[in-house]
Amino acid sequence: MRVIEEKMNAAIAKKQNFTLDNTTVSYNESENVSSILLHGNNIADYWHGSGLRVNSQTLKRWPTNTTKSRLRALGANLFTKKGTIYLNGQAI
Repeated sequence: MRVIEEKMNAAIAKKQNFTLDNTTVSYNESENVSSILLHGNNIADYWHGSGLRVNSQTLKRWPTNTTKSRLRALGANLFTKKGTIYLNGQAI
């Protein structure tokens, strides 16, 4: 895991805001959710108490190695096979 991804995960665990290079974590205390952005685009939300929700629309639009790496670091079950991205075993 990359250093930036370790810092991203630490910010989520501590319910803190975080920005480094192209990655941002924004914590919303009233909803108890951390939103994860890459280049200003929401790639996932981590709902403290119920878990991770990947923004599959963003992943479809920007299926970059960086996007996939950030999502995997968050614990997303994600892989690519023959050019198709699979999230939790389902093609997106």
